[in-house]
This record gives sequence, structure tokens and C-alpha cells, in this order.
Amino acid sequence: MDIEGIIFDLDGTLLDTLEDIANSANSVLASHQFPTHSLHDYRYFVGSGSVELIKRILPEDQRTDDMIRKCTHEFFETYDQYWNINTRPYVGITQLLRELKVRRLKLAVLSNKPDKFTQISIQEWFPENTFDIILGQSNKIPRKPDPAGAFQIAKALSISPAHFLYIGDTNTDMQTATAAGMFPVGVLWGFRSQEELENNGAKALVNHPKEILTLLNKADAN
Repeated sequence: MDIEGIIFDLDGTLLDTLEDIANSANSVLASHQFPTHSLHDYRYFVGSGSVELIKRILPEDQRTDDMIRKCTHEFFETYDQYWNINTRPYVGITQLLRELKVRRLKLAVLSNKPDKFTQISIQEWFPENTFDIILGQSNKIPRKPDPAGAFQIAKALSISPAHFLYIGDTNTDMQTATAAGMFPVGVLWGFRSQEELENNGAKALVNHPKEILTLLNKADAN
């Protein structure tokens, strides 16, 4: 396995963003006097983009197009103020990225988080030029698990998809990696379970970022 590039998911993989997302979304729900949800519940609400997040958290009888559109807009306004209150890189991520750059690997981010928030999150928490390409959700790219974004990154970096690790924490990430012909690596520090990752195609699981270096060392040895 000759690895030349790595694509990372963002939320639940590079950054622990859950509390800021949950607090912002619950604020929107409370403003409409709708029931709010626990932090644990948000582990399963996130991952498919903001519109899907709002659909999942709204009461079933309130999931009209107008209400979804209204609450999504309100969520963006609220999250814009509170996106970096509790968000932090996971332990070991900064050191991992530094080592990967030393190894001259091409690094990219592909997220279902809106592109605006994806870009500012990377700017806030990681040194400039850490990533060669950063793609968040936009009208230009279908949401994961559609592999279009992964293919776009591979093409832009002139690397065959087969020479990428794809690292993420959800079924969506594992499905994206598989569809793109990349090597799916599931992280166990994120939002979802080992069982979900294995059932959706993870070929390796890691408990700590440094274990990604171990994977690369094994790949180099083969």
C-alpha cells in the first residue's frame, strides 16, 4: 500500500465540535419552544450536513420545508457566534499533522460541514499550509457519501485514489472512502461506534492519532 495522500473528515476526526454544534442547535429549538436534545444524541444527528441535522432534531410534525429552511438559517446565525467556544483539536492531532508534513504527504479535508465553517475552523486551529486542499459542503460538491469531493481532491493533487488513506469517524466517511476506492480508516475517538465503522467498510481502526503513523510505517514496509 503506497500512500501519497490523506483525506481527513473534520468534525469528530480532527476537531471535537460536538458541544458547540449541540448548544447552537438547541438554542434554535428552544427559541421555537421545541424539545431540545442531549449532547449524546447529537453524535447521531451530525455527519450529513446542516440541513439533515435540522431535519433530525425537529419534532416530526414540524419537519416542513419552511420550518427546516427557517431553522437552518437560524442555526447558521447562532453557530456563527458560538462555533469556537468549546471546539478543540483532539489530543494528538496537531502532532500527527506535523509529522505527516515532515513525511511530505499531501493532506486534505473533506467535510459535510458548510464550507464557510470548514474553512474558518481550519484557519483557527491549524497552522497555515497544513492542508493542501480544504473542501466543505457547498452547492458545487454533493454531500458525502457521494465520492465526488474525494475524487476532486485526488484529481487536484494528481494522486490516484488508491494511494489515499481516508480518515473519518462515521458510516458516511467509511462509505465515501469505499466508493472512492481509498483506504478507509475509522477513528474511535469521534462521534460513532466501532461497530458502525466496521459495518460500513473500515479496513483499519485507530484509538489515537499516533496509530495512523504506525499504519503508514506498515504500509511503507510492505
